[in-house]
Amino acid sequence: MTALDATSSRSVFRHRDFRVFQVARLCAVLAVQIESVAIGWQVYELTGSALALGYTGLAQFLPFLAFSLLGGQMADRVDRRAIIAVCQGVMLLCSLLLLIFTLGHIRDVRFVYGVLVLFGTARAFYAPAGSALTPYLVPREELTRAVAVNSTTWQMASIAGPAVGGLLYGWLGAAGVYITSASLCALTVGWILSLKVRTGSASSEKLSFATLVAGLRFVRRQRMLLGSITLDLFAVLMGGAVALLPIYARDVLHTGPWGLGLLRGAPAVGAALVAVFLALRPVGGRAGWKMFGAVAIFGLATLVFGVSRSLPLSLLALAVAGAADMVSVVVRHTLELVATPDDMRGRVGAVNLMCIGASNELGEFRAGGLAESVGAVHAVVAGAVGTLVVVALWAWLFPELRRVDHLESARR
Repeated sequence: MTALDATSSRSVFRHRDFRVFQVARLCAVLAVQIESVAIGWQVYELTGSALALGYTGLAQFLPFLAFSLLGGQMADRVDRRAIIAVCQGVMLLCSLLLLIFTLGHIRDVRFVYGVLVLFGTARAFYAPAGSALTPYLVPREELTRAVAVNSTTWQMASIAGPAVGGLLYGWLGAAGVYITSASLCALTVGWILSLKVRTGSASSEKLSFATLVAGLRFVRRQRMLLGSITLDLFAVLMGGAVALLPIYARDVLHTGPWGLGLLRGAPAVGAALVAVFLALRPVGGRAGWKMFGAVAIFGLATLVFGVSRSLPLSLLALAVAGAADMVSVVVRHTLELVATPDDMRGRVGAVNLMCIGASNELGEFRAGGLAESVGAVHAVVAGAVGTLVVVALWAWLFPELRRVDHLESARR
């Protein structure tokens, strides 16, 4: 790498608000990842049910689905910084409610599901605003690297969060986890309020049903976006195994909460390494084919994880899956930002994030429901095979996506 490349790769950190936003994102994602370990272990400990773990995903997905389009509309009409701060405050409340659940020795997991519904609602407004804020923090020519840095921050927190959550759970119990999460949420609110950028209202269109669904219509017309978003939707919907990690940790690999923390953090280790590499060396040419190849590797790595009985092999497989997924994330998100006009970014981002929510949380429900019937191992293996089928089918259905070359020059 030349000195010029190195300088360019670091240039995004010259922007004060971008640096502050990364610190805020780090705290926010750490809070969620730390909390997720405690929620999964508590629910499985109380119920012993794979389906109950699936319901934790469904409880987050349904409100996210219901409010995502409205969240995108808000992100194009209200200052995005303010939206993020308010939503993070609601997430702080969720951590405190889970603390009450623990200290009050409440054994009805429907309380947890109710808190997750509130969390999913906040995320429906938070996610589009956060996604649409990045182009205000760096110049357009630095956007691809900014997206990679965003992903690196997320993955760093996703590595540390589950590991810290598992250790905290073993040391201080669930209450210590939720107190830590609440503290991180409070810090996030402070960092977000310190941002100097004000996005104002990006869209001057009158509020109507037509503007509410404009993001869906835009994505439907843009075949590149439609292909990339739905590829991720169905590949992860089929291949996601996160909900079943407590079962693998306790019943397949025979570890404790610390093992669950390692399993949850392993995908982020691989993803963080790739994100750092992409921040220094962007995807470059043949980006469409690289995206398809990455999703196929994700499916194969998930298949290896599904049949593994060794903790080191399972961690390696999950790390490879996370690394492959990161390539797909950077390609998809950069295409979204480059190919979408500013006054539509909130609504298009909402569509993308709604699909991500469907693939992740609804995928958790699918995995939990299937595991309840056929067992966790068979559920993961079947999902991995489904992912590979999706890759082959989408490569045939979306030739426009295969032909994507350099992301920065992708046209609307």
